Amino acid sequence: MYIGHVNEIAGLEINSPGAALNVMKQVLVGPEQGWQGWVMRLFTISNDGYSPRHAHPWPHINYIVSGKGTLFLGGQDYEVQAGSVAFVPDNIEHQFKNTSTDDFIFICIVPETGDK
Repeated sequence: MYIGHVNEIAGLEINSPGAALNVMKQVLVGPEQGWQGWVMRLFTISNDGYSPRHAHPWPHINYIVSGKGTLFLGGQDYEVQAGSVAFVPDNIEHQFKNTSTDDFIFICIVPETGDK
């Protein structure tokens, strides 16, 4: 059992090649909280920020919590906003970008092996 609050969970700034410096990841629930095999993360992308364009051998699901952005997925840009959902299959190139001045915040759930 685990109960927590996002304001109490430390964030990790993403500094990988191809990412703007204003991307933060928080692990909300994963193996350390008792959810074996899966990890739910919260990403916050600030103004003009973006994740790296990449692909990997695991799928993930996303829920946009707030803000507006684009999801580049399989060669096409899709506009997403609060309430949007997406399934990103394994080995498909993808990237999230903030397209507003507000924070772009989304939940991303991956298999445990995908949380590096």
